[in-house]
Amino acid sequence: MENTASDPLKLNFTAPAKYWTDAIPIGNGRLGAMIWGGVSRETLQLNDDTLWTGVPGDYTDPNAPAALSAVRKLVANGQFADASAAALKLSGKGSEVYQALGDIVLEFDASHKNYDPKTYHRELDLDTATATVKYSVGDVGYTRQHFASNPHQAIVTTVSGSKPGSLSFTIYLDSKMNHSSYVEGQNRIVLKGSCRGNPKGIQFTAMLELQIGGKAVISVLDGGKLKVDGADSALLVLVASSSFDGPFTSPVDSNKDPTSDCLNSLTSLKSLGYDDLRARHVEDYQSLFHRVSLQLSNGSTSASGVSTADRVQSFQTDEDPSLVELLFQYGRYLLISCSRPGTQVANLQGIWSKDLSPPWDGAQHLNINLQMNYWPALSCNLKECQDPLFDYLSTMSINGSRTAKVNYGAKGWVAHQISDLWGKTSPDSGDAVWAMWPMGGAWLCTHLWEHYSYTMDKIWIVLAP
Repeated sequence: MENTASDPLKLNFTAPAKYWTDAIPIGNGRLGAMIWGGVSRETLQLNDDTLWTGVPGDYTDPNAPAALSAVRKLVANGQFADASAAALKLSGKGSEVYQALGDIVLEFDASHKNYDPKTYHRELDLDTATATVKYSVGDVGYTRQHFASNPHQAIVTTVSGSKPGSLSFTIYLDSKMNHSSYVEGQNRIVLKGSCRGNPKGIQFTAMLELQIGGKAVISVLDGGKLKVDGADSALLVLVASSSFDGPFTSPVDSNKDPTSDCLNSLTSLKSLGYDDLRARHVEDYQSLFHRVSLQLSNGSTSASGVSTADRVQSFQTDEDPSLVELLFQYGRYLLISCSRPGTQVANLQGIWSKDLSPPWDGAQHLNINLQMNYWPALSCNLKECQDPLFDYLSTMSINGSRTAKVNYGAKGWVAHQISDLWGKTSPDSGDAVWAMWPMGGAWLCTHLWEHYSYTMDKIWIVLAP
């Protein structure tokens, strides 16, 4: 059903994020950012869904058939503990690891330390996929807006002050990965880096272009930072690209040039102002988000000044149907933001991760987690968001057919519990109780049938992976 709800769907916060999990996620399917909403220092923690360690792997083990035969004999003899121990010989290596791209850091002038906490407001508007931060310092109000545009493949930020010339800040790009950053001209910052790999990992480039409103002085600090003094407003546009050229191409053989990709992207966006960028972003996002509404209440309190955290806390004693509506739509928002046609499949973190060693490597876990990412797609009228899952199944069917043939002497294809960007299908390293589970691919294939049962698209089912 088309969304006709008039109540605002907003997550509200009354203070900057103290922890990463309190930051606001935005994403365009491929690029993601976590908005902390700091006052003196704002951080946009960045992700690109193609930044992983490693290279394409060989997911076969010629010694597996003999090891499997030994395990079967032990099982047949009732020696289950010995069988579990022997099954360790069937284990492969662990998955590769999802990597965080880096950060956009804005450091504001010293006056911002004297902001009035009572004026602070941070929100995520689910209807427009826009994060906003507002606060006042004396008689000057400051506003920031952030969104991740799928049509323009960019993360866009605008910063403004209510009085002319009231905006001063320093901005730079940083990363936990091996990287270099430098200022190019007077309005561009470039970040280049690489993921771990042998012999060569995925390379990446991010570029941030700065447009200033009003009369301001821009200077370069330390070769890698831009300092802005006395602006009315600022528009920040970040683009990023990597050398990932598909799951079967090693980074060392990639024909992709991430720096050229970024330059081309910025050139295509050069003539567009903030209003143009945001209008196209909202149009694209709402074409998906507005397909479904859920109304359980007579009205919403999401915009009444009550923080979402307080609403969650009070829900234990005062059930608020509008909070259920908000949570439902937040789930749809997250799927739209982390999985779009042409992107990588959503991983264990969606696309949002701050670490180089995230929990469980941020990998695709096939023993329920990846399936859960996509359970809402059809029932919530977001079938296009499943496309990356089906592309991923196609990749795994190729790798998995080799694993099935060599490891098991079987036809068809197989995938085990854990996979990664490269479509790993072999058993993981670890306890055989979970590492040897061979049903990951079979379970994921139920999504193919579910897609058909929802759409009754007979042409699609013939062409499906």
